[in-house]
Amino acid sequence: MTIIFNQAAQELLNRRAPGTKAPRLDETLRPLNLEDALQVQSSIIDLRSDKVAGWKCLLPLAEDKFVVAPIFSDTVQQGASCELYADNGVVRIEPEIAFVLKSDLPASSDGYTEEQIDDAIGSCHMALELIQSRYSDDSGAEFYENLADCLVNQGLYLGPQLEREEAYKASTVNVSVTQNENIQQFDGKHPNGLPQTPIYWLINYMTRRGVDFEAGEAIITGSYCGVVEVEFDLPTTITYAGLGEYQVTFFEKN
Repeated sequence: MTIIFNQAAQELLNRRAPGTKAPRLDETLRPLNLEDALQVQSSIIDLRSDKVAGWKCLLPLAEDKFVVAPIFSDTVQQGASCELYADNGVVRIEPEIAFVLKSDLPASSDGYTEEQIDDAIGSCHMALELIQSRYSDDSGAEFYENLADCLVNQGLYLGPQLEREEAYKASTVNVSVTQNENIQQFDGKHPNGLPQTPIYWLINYMTRRGVDFEAGEAIITGSYCGVVEVEFDLPTTITYAGLGEYQVTFFEKN
């Protein structure tokens, strides 16, 4: 099975390219369950030249449907500009909060308490998950195929730091995304109530699987308003009402 997982992983990595909208994986390579999908993710980690720099997660959708995927170091960006692949000709982003670890949480069969995990979190940031759907809209790809492909993640943009106390109680955030006269406003609500809640599940589930978390890794835990579409090459102001604001310009990656 390892060969099949590696073949599926290589095919999915090949699709991380401009303008990719591919059919579903060949039937012989498709993950059929949760464990298959996570094994393909593991193979993707092994095949990439860069290291894991973070994770995306939510609380499980069902007993056999988990939202968890690695984010890779060469896809994490900060600063006044952000380069990413277009998705159907536009920028697709998800406004979130990122929690950056200040200390390691090694693999452990015992897992960690919430207090231990809180102690390991160093800083909290406004953040954007960078989205790229690599399956064609009519592909028919099912959940485990999308999970194997890291759930449409193509990277992470880290914005300014937030006060930890404010980040930890940010169950609702009014979000606005502005480009020139185009203002998109959202009554944002975290899908799991509080943004730190999925981290406790993620750390315990993955460390018990043998995954090490390292200082510097950033964890995002769900969008306040789903996917937001904006244009390239325009200054974009992201505002979390009462928490913070920043400006970034998106450029198309070729």
